[in-house]
Amino acid sequence: MSHPLHGVTLAELYRARKRIDGQVVRSPLVRSLALSRRFDAKVLLKLETCQPTGAFKLRGATNMIAALIERHGREALAEGVTTASTGNHGRAVALAAARLGVPATICLSTLVPANKVAAIEALGATVLRVGASQDEAFEAVARLVDEAGMTLIPPFDDPLIAAGQGTIGLELLEDAPELDRVFVGLSGGGLLGGIGAAMKAIRPEAQLTGVSLSRGAAMWKSLEAGHPVTVEEAESLGDSLGGGIGLENCCSFALVDEMMDDHYQVSEAAIAHAMVDMLENEKLLVEGAAAVGLAAIAEHGIDIRGQTIALIVSGNGVSLETLDRARRLVGR
Repeated sequence: MSHPLHGVTLAELYRARKRIDGQVVRSPLVRSLALSRRFDAKVLLKLETCQPTGAFKLRGATNMIAALIERHGREALAEGVTTASTGNHGRAVALAAARLGVPATICLSTLVPANKVAAIEALGATVLRVGASQDEAFEAVARLVDEAGMTLIPPFDDPLIAAGQGTIGLELLEDAPELDRVFVGLSGGGLLGGIGAAMKAIRPEAQLTGVSLSRGAAMWKSLEAGHPVTVEEAESLGDSLGGGIGLENCCSFALVDEMMDDHYQVSEAAIAHAMVDMLENEKLLVEGAAAVGLAAIAEHGIDIRGQTIALIVSGNGVSLETLDRARRLVGR
């Protein structure tokens, strides 16, 4: 792993941890008594829900902005950073930029609800309302990069983003060096790939399991094809795992291809059951994407008896309407 194609080395993970120290929470790793009894295993929950923005994305955004300042000086970011995201990534870029003294502009379509706009503005970013779709918002980002000299902070496809997310893996293996297996939601691949880079360097015998949606699993379909492909997006309780990986993917596809040991897809019903289980038994309000590890074990009957397992509880960005939809789906 000294010169991987994807550029995410163990040394980069440790540099990332130094950069984000004091800006990002070292999230708790707690044992679930209920799940441990249910599956006859030691089941640990990595609670990225404890981050200031409620999700793991703050790690990657903070690392990338701090690294750019470190390498090129603050003046290189004088025009600001930009991205397009209605959820975890947009909030992460807004807060990371504000803390590091860099202007940020988050492009959002006119369909984004006012409360989400206000939440991002409250973190110190400028919101640019443009177009009637996420695609049009990203077109505005491209213009800001090309014409205004802003710097793109991508949601997953960059070694600095993946290295930031990979600091989760360092924490996992320090707090539970006996880990046998980690379950991670798989979308763009920055989270799974970054954690995998830590695991395969420090504890290669541990298994890394990716979990995708049953429909619209762009990374999984791309891995099956052997190259990035587009897929039709579908509405899902795990909406944070939707979206494409980019046909010009430069980092995360290769990273996931190298790191992931096995993979499962989960149904909407399984995600709903897992979300409700997490609320009722763990008292954790989580988004669908954060519950897919539990969903995979339950739906596919994965045998984890006697093992030490970690589930990455990636974020809490769920509305009460979505939670109600999950509860109705499971009849509770």
